[in-house]
Amino acid sequence: MTHGMRTDTYPPYLDGGGRDWRDTATRYALLPLRIFLGVTFIYAGLDKLTDGAFLKSSGAGSIGDTMRAVRDSSAIPALVDMALKSPVGFGYAMAFGELAVGIGTLIGLLTRLAALGGALISLSLWLTVSWGSDPYYYGNDLAYLMAWLPLVLAGAPVLSLDAVWRSRRRQRAGALAR
Repeated sequence: MTHGMRTDTYPPYLDGGGRDWRDTATRYALLPLRIFLGVTFIYAGLDKLTDGAFLKSSGAGSIGDTMRAVRDSSAIPALVDMALKSPVGFGYAMAFGELAVGIGTLIGLLTRLAALGGALISLSLWLTVSWGSDPYYYGNDLAYLMAWLPLVLAGAPVLSLDAVWRSRRRQRAGALAR
């Protein structure tokens, strides 16, 4: 007689829907990433808006001086030149963009679109500000770009306004089918 041990049976967690811990972990896997990126981008946007030096066209710590300093080492100097036409306007656009992306990601509102915005912000920062980092992995903008991609692909399937709307659409569709 042989005895075996079943390793595939675990008590259900959280939702009680008969899911094992692995299903639950998979379901909530993107939540820590959403929280981190959402809080980080909200903080970055607020930090820019409240920094007296950042939103100036010149001077120590200004967006203008930062852009001028990275222009020649960036992958796309034309992108920096475009920002330098109105550095203060670009600084405000960056700050409000980060706020919108952070809030959307954190509450799960149009999450894929917010994540795409975050990926584009990170891509533009990587191609300009951190492009000259040597070795490349010292610049954190590339890592942020990669962190946004799972949220672009998967969205926010749980604990989000997107999930609430999806559930309501299913309920309405089910009620109409009866």
